[in-house]
Amino acid sequence: MSRTYEHAMLQEIYEQPEALTATIARYTDAGALSADAFPKIADILRGRQRLVIAASGSSRHAGLAGEIMLEDFAGLAVDVEYASEYSYRSTHTLHDPGVLIISQSGETADTLAALREAKARGLATVAITNNPESTMAREADASLPTIAGKERAIPATKSFTTQLCVLYLLTLYLARLGGRMTAQAVYAHLEHLERLPASLAASLEGWEIQVREIAEKTVSARGFLYLGRAIHYAIAREGALKLKESAYIQAEGYPAGELKHGPNALVDEHLPVVVLATFDHHDPDSVLRYRRTLDVMKEVKSRRGRLVTVATEGDREVTDIADDVFFVPAAPELLLPILEVIPLQLFAYHVATKKGYNVDRPRNLVKAVVTE
Repeated sequence: MSRTYEHAMLQEIYEQPEALTATIARYTDAGALSADAFPKIADILRGRQRLVIAASGSSRHAGLAGEIMLEDFAGLAVDVEYASEYSYRSTHTLHDPGVLIISQSGETADTLAALREAKARGLATVAITNNPESTMAREADASLPTIAGKERAIPATKSFTTQLCVLYLLTLYLARLGGRMTAQAVYAHLEHLERLPASLAASLEGWEIQVREIAEKTVSARGFLYLGRAIHYAIAREGALKLKESAYIQAEGYPAGELKHGPNALVDEHLPVVVLATFDHHDPDSVLRYRRTLDVMKEVKSRRGRLVTVATEGDREVTDIADDVFFVPAAPELLLPILEVIPLQLFAYHVATKKGYNVDRPRNLVKAVVTE
């Protein structure tokens, strides 16, 4: 029996496995990257060592995750700009970079202005949008669409995870193009990516049951702190944004290691702290970051802070520290963000609806910001 959803936001959260499957199919063929799906990318980005990502809101958070992907796998130096700032920055910040524009609608005024400024500077441009007919997709030198389908709710959900997916696929393509990854390695990475939508689909209902309980416990909180390291910092930022725009609660995303550099002053029994503590046990750097994150969690508990944690299935150390834990399926480090952001989307949704807010149309917000 098909489910009836009270809000478009919740329906779009549940549509993410399908959206990811469609996006992966758009860029792959028989378990390999499809060269035809990356039009002009080889010509305009081959040999470039620097890339600027310009975006706003959730799209910028996807860009922050993409920065880690592109630097770690493709060996590029990446600078992530607020689209609203890019046009006013010095023209000498990076020498002859490629410019990657990310926008759900492809019409966002600040991001479109950044694209046009980049083109005026004679730079190569690539657009990631959810509308292949959008102004950005048409004006950029190359277009890489997400296949999320129409997103009606203002808070980005499936458009965000499909942006992460396209950034990961682009990273593999550029890593292969630059000779930093063999065809077999690309194939192995794609195998992990292709398994991800099924893992997500199997987890959604369990997460939602858990979220309802945790939302009930924390709905009266006046503020939240979200913490994550490396690529997970981008998801901490996105989780905090979802709560702000959906539930009208002040929330901030910080690198976990920055807790002692100011935010620790806020931590007490009244401030829930959401920590991204997932890790890839095959990756020694990921394991090290995880161990350091456990230390941060212990610090929070010593201050009587309430800990809500997203962790990897099978992790028992986290349960000894945290008050509540969402477990996500094991995955490679750079794919974990696609999984771990979804419990945070559900959390924002259920806190907001418990407060009686219209999550599809939050006050003062529009789906596409078309004026500066």
